[in-house]
Amino acid sequence: MMSSDERQEMLEKLGLDSIERLFSDIPSVFRTDGLKLPKGMAEIDVVSRVRSLLGRNTDASKLKCFLGSGIYDVFIPSIVGHVISRSELYTAYTPYQAEFSQGLLQLIFEYQSLMSELTHMDAVNASIYDGSSALGEAATMCRRIREGGTFVIPRALAPWKKSTLQNYLKGLAIRTVEYGFDEETGHSDFNEIVSMSRKDACGVYVEMPGFLGLYEEEFLDLKSQIGDVPLVAGVNPASLATVVPPGDYGADIAVGEGQSLGLGMNMGGPLLGLFACRKEHVRKMPGRIVGATVDSDGRRAFCLTLQAREQHIRRSRATSNICTNETLMSIAASVYLSALGSEGLGDVAHRTEAMRALAVGRLNGERFRVLFDGPGYNEFTMVTREKPEIVFERAVEHGILGGLPVNGFLPELGNASVWSVNERMVPEDLDNLSEVLEEIA
Repeated sequence: MMSSDERQEMLEKLGLDSIERLFSDIPSVFRTDGLKLPKGMAEIDVVSRVRSLLGRNTDASKLKCFLGSGIYDVFIPSIVGHVISRSELYTAYTPYQAEFSQGLLQLIFEYQSLMSELTHMDAVNASIYDGSSALGEAATMCRRIREGGTFVIPRALAPWKKSTLQNYLKGLAIRTVEYGFDEETGHSDFNEIVSMSRKDACGVYVEMPGFLGLYEEEFLDLKSQIGDVPLVAGVNPASLATVVPPGDYGADIAVGEGQSLGLGMNMGGPLLGLFACRKEHVRKMPGRIVGATVDSDGRRAFCLTLQAREQHIRRSRATSNICTNETLMSIAASVYLSALGSEGLGDVAHRTEAMRALAVGRLNGERFRVLFDGPGYNEFTMVTREKPEIVFERAVEHGILGGLPVNGFLPELGNASVWSVNERMVPEDLDNLSEVLEEIA
């Protein structure tokens, strides 16, 4: 702590006559009377106290987690943590120069290759912050591909994605227009999508599976209906082992959240934004691309092939101000995919889809029911007699982390929430959930 003499010396150096003058630029409404901190403690007592406080927390390892909507309690092979905790990788950061570490450049190149194979898209960048920012970047990229004043999105879209997207579009004179969905089936209004795409649209965004948990077969023919309007497909990359990838139904851009590829939930971050596009649009894509080449001796080498951000080229020509890629997270996803292989990833997807199908068929009682029975990957929408926020709180008391309430932004669905299953669950978990819901929902 600073002594009174030291404090006075500091004030004299600053030409001030009181401590109050030092903070005079801060409006009084934001100032406090100081922190009410307890007296100092010995280290042994601090450790004991902190452990006691932490013991009051409950995490997904102690609960059966049915909460999803972008971040999932997936199984992570131990090799993922082992590899990314290596000291040469753990501090992996954005490569800025073409002569950056060959090892890290190769890892990013392998990540791009794996994502390209998974999505059937021509080019993949070196990752973006998360799925929401990937969507925002995709919308601005659509504007670079095609003039238009609207960007078409689903009404049933996660509110955090919608908010991020609107922040991206705020300065571009682009507004979002929303297509609806059938309240009986949960499927998007296909005719409305096509109609909106013909009215000054610079891009159309669809999700497969969608926020309500459904695959929509009509999307496979959407590109032929909207013509040269860029189609942006939102995907859960883990589902692409069994569902048609976006490159096969004509998507111009594919985006998604990569957390389901063996990344921890991490209290909501860091995450992994997936971004891919067709080769004719690659010069309009944000972020970086690592390419393979040969050095002066003919040996295989890697370099930054594309880095079209404002720090590398003239600001007016930059495609984005994205300042970092999620290198450590992309490495984790690459290790996960490499460890499982195509057969292992397919097994995870089949187990997950089978558990979802079982849940849709089994979770129907007097106080709760699944709203839509169409096919999907890992999520489904359920309505309860009680408000979903109350159901969520009560479920935690029974060792269950419940679904995400959506009645606040999709009120037409009533007391609805979106639930998720994973490859680790067994039928008995659904039986237990059903019993609990009969009591609390």
